[in-house]
Amino acid sequence: MSGQRLVLALAAALLAVPIAAPASAQDYPARPVRIVVPFGAGGPADVTARQIGNILQENFGQPFVVENRTGAGGVIGTIEAAKSPPDGYTLLMMSNTQTANESLVPLAQRKYELMRDLAPIAPVNYSDLVIVVHPSVQATTLAEFIALAKSQPGKLNYASSGQGTPYHMAGELFKTMAGIDLLHVPYRNSGEARTGVISGQVQMMIDAVPAMAPNVTEKQVRALATTGKTRSTVLPDVPTADSTGVPGYEATIWLGLMAPVGTPQPIVGKLNAAVNAAIKRPDIVKLWTAQGAIPMSMTPEEFDKFLRGDIVKWADVVKKFADKPQ
Repeated sequence: MSGQRLVLALAAALLAVPIAAPASAQDYPARPVRIVVPFGAGGPADVTARQIGNILQENFGQPFVVENRTGAGGVIGTIEAAKSPPDGYTLLMMSNTQTANESLVPLAQRKYELMRDLAPIAPVNYSDLVIVVHPSVQATTLAEFIALAKSQPGKLNYASSGQGTPYHMAGELFKTMAGIDLLHVPYRNSGEARTGVISGQVQMMIDAVPAMAPNVTEKQVRALATTGKTRSTVLPDVPTADSTGVPGYEATIWLGLMAPVGTPQPIVGKLNAAVNAAIKRPDIVKLWTAQGAIPMSMTPEEFDKFLRGDIVKWADVVKKFADKPQ
C-alpha cells in the first residue's frame, strides 16, 4: 500500500470511531444483561431486581438475569460489579449497605470505592422497616422491650443480614437512641436472619416491611414498631418507633442501580429512562404500595448527589454508633 493510501485508510478509520460509539449505545442491549445482587435470594434487593429485570427484558427484548453474589455484607457482589467491563452488560442492584460500607469496611477489604468505581444509574424504591421480636420475648410494646433490655444489659440479641446492612445500621442507631445494649448477630443474608428470629435463635430483628410483613400476619413474630415517619399502610396497627419509645428514630432501606464506571453515558441515560418508566407503571405502583415500597425517581446526576450525601450520613452514624470494623 502506498503512503498516500495508508494515510487515507488511517483517516477513514479514525473518522469511523465517533460514529460507531453512538450506534452501539443505540443498539443496546444486543445480548443478555446481568444484574448482580450482592444479597441473598428472597430479600428486597433480590425481589426488586427480578421485578425491574422482567420489565427491562420486556422493553429491550433481551434477558436481564439476576445473579446473587452474597457475602461480606454486600462487599463480594459489589467487587464483582465494580471490576466488570464498563459496557452496560453488568449492573449492580445496591442499597444503603453500599453507602454505609464506605466508612464501615476498610478500603483494603472492599478493594473498591463506590463513587470512584461505579456509576449511578437510578434509584428504584425505598421501604420502611419493622422492629419484630420472637413471640417468647416478654414484651408486647417497644417501650416494654426497651425496659426489658435495660434490665438485662447485653443479654438480648438482634439479627441482621450482615455487617453494614441497613438492618445492622438501623439496629445500632436504635441501641444508641434507646440507650440499651443488644448483641449484634450478623447472618449471611436477610433470609437466614429472618429464620433466626422466627425460630427464636435471636430475640429481635429490624427488617424491611415488605419482607417481614407476612411473618407478622402469620404471628410467627410480634411487631413492636415500624421505622417511618408515619404508620405503614401495610401494617397500620403497628405504631411508629418515634411515637412509642424512641422519639426521632427513623430508618429505611432504599435500592438503586449502578454500573461499572466508564459505562457509556448514552447507555446510562437509556437505562435511567427505562427504570424511571418502569417504576411508574400502574401495576408496579399497585404491587409496591401493597408491599410497602415507595418508588424513587431521579436522573443519574441527582442519584449521584443522593449517594454522596448518604455516604456522609452513614459515616457519621458509623463514627458515633456502629460496631467497630472487624
